[in-house]
Amino acid sequence: MEFERFTIALLLLRTDAPAFTEMEEAELQDAHMSHLSDLHDNGYLLAAGPVLGPPNRELRGFSILNVDAERAQELKQQDPAVRAGKYRIEVFPWLLPAGLIAFSAGHLPRSIAEAED
Repeated sequence: MEFERFTIALLLLRTDAPAFTEMEEAELQDAHMSHLSDLHDNGYLLAAGPVLGPPNRELRGFSILNVDAERAQELKQQDPAVRAGKYRIEVFPWLLPAGLIAFSAGHLPRSIAEAED
């Protein structure tokens, strides 16, 4: 059987994250979303989005990338919210039988304001 290889990246809230003002949080979220959009536009990121649940949980987001785990870690470490210490990343190689899943072209919003339009 032939397999397709992807990488799953989990976005996890750091327990030692610094405190941010409401304005800093908003700017950081927009920078985070812009980074995801750049990864998607450059063909690395296939899908990404928040994981919904109680606000005190560690898991905040989930991404699927079409690069190996090492490259995915490098790309996700460039996220402004990760660099600011709010989140940490864990990556996992993911294998699927070839043809089981397909991703279509789409658009990721670059900011909260764009997502709300």
